Amino acid sequence: MVRTSRPVAGSGPERFEGADALQILVALAQSSRLEVFRLLIRYLPYGLAAGDIARLLLVPHNTLSTHLAVLEQAGLVMARRDGRSIIYAANRARALRLGTFLLQDCCGATGKICGPSDSTDAATLFPTKRENFKSDKTYNVLIVCTGNSARSILAEAILNKEGGGRVRAFSAGSRPKEKPNPHALALLEDLGYETTGFLSKSWNEFAGRDAPHMDFIITVCDSAAGEACPHWPGHPLVAHWGIPDPAAIEGAEAKKRAAFMDAYRCLSARVSSFVNLDFEKLDLATLKQKLLDIGVMDGATEKTLQSKAA
Repeated sequence: MVRTSRPVAGSGPERFEGADALQILVALAQSSRLEVFRLLIRYLPYGLAAGDIARLLLVPHNTLSTHLAVLEQAGLVMARRDGRSIIYAANRARALRLGTFLLQDCCGATGKICGPSDSTDAATLFPTKRENFKSDKTYNVLIVCTGNSARSILAEAILNKEGGGRVRAFSAGSRPKEKPNPHALALLEDLGYETTGFLSKSWNEFAGRDAPHMDFIITVCDSAAGEACPHWPGHPLVAHWGIPDPAAIEGAEAKKRAAFMDAYRCLSARVSSFVNLDFEKLDLATLKQKLLDIGVMDGATEKTLQSKAA
């Protein structure tokens, strides 16, 4: 039986003291645990299975179990069993309660509440399985980089898996290489992705009359973002999510693999934010802003940060 470390909805407000704040801060004062919590926030309210967390963050399963136990003990994560899997979800109310505790004195003089009320203290039960957004449409996304051999290949693989059929990803390059980078394919294969169909191809293949209609064009390298692109049919939304090129790293194989792992982590964070957007409910201006916000997540290139500020 999977335990929960905090009261569930309906059990009344939870008293929050300095010791609780310290426990949460200690739990988050480790890079992998911080990323686990941030990932689960993006997948609220339904959560993720432990295997999906490990795959998206490249955390070994045995290490992840330890991190999840610390987060659960601090009340930041809730867990429940779903068949043979254990689903973990972030306890948003617990994190908000920490914010209220840290800021409570700033409200003392005015009597105004600048944080959540006590009604948000109780942990909210989450669905056993991830709910699909209600849509009859499949959204096509073209991921672009210059060579279409590394970053765009990684992003295409992650997006097709995380999109769950609601999002379909393609990738292309302005000056494609002869074939995908072997380090990118090796990493994807190690993580359980199917890689037999990956090819490096020109973005001109997606600009023709018979090409699939694209809803989003996302560039993941600065050079491609600065080039004159083809005319995309249908006026798709365009965004830049530039991250450093792992293929540019030279030296030992371990150093190269580490660079590809960093690129994968950056892209998986962006993809997990993207697939959880409610495309149907967001107007174009808001959706465009969301895409820009995703682009400047951790690991963004200077060009991406500048384009967001412009």
